[in-house]
Amino acid sequence: MNKRKLLISCAVLVFAIAAVSVYAQVNRPYHNGSVWGIAFIRMKPGMETAYLNYVANQWKAEQEAQKKDGNILSYKVISVEAHTPGEFNLMLMTEYKSLAAMEASEDKADALAQKVVGDDDKQRQGYRERAEIRDVLGERLGREVVLEPKAR
Repeated sequence: MNKRKLLISCAVLVFAIAAVSVYAQVNRPYHNGSVWGIAFIRMKPGMETAYLNYVANQWKAEQEAQKKDGNILSYKVISVEAHTPGEFNLMLMTEYKSLAAMEASEDKADALAQKVVGDDDKQRQGYRERAEIRDVLGERLGREVVLEPKAR
């Protein structure tokens, strides 16, 4: 009889713990959103028009091709006020569905860049030419925080 009571007590305890853990699940009022690749650019003095012409033509064409191919969700260009001569004054932002999606599409995106921009030699030449009109001060990955509970 004592074994039976002990078994029933254990079963009740297990069900009680399970019920409490289900009830106590965290329900945060936010969730992770898309991932942004952000390049911080300093356009050299007097070269703003030259660099923005590149952004509006070649960079945009590549971004549009990547978007059409499903490698990215969107892109943005944001001009900012630099407070010192060494700070960035432009952000080039590319939105990906997730880190996993970004990594999974790397080979596909590289192949598309080869078609849109040109082979490695042509791409290196473009980097050298742009180095005369801008400096890349850094790049960061950021995750958007969506201020709504995660859909279940």
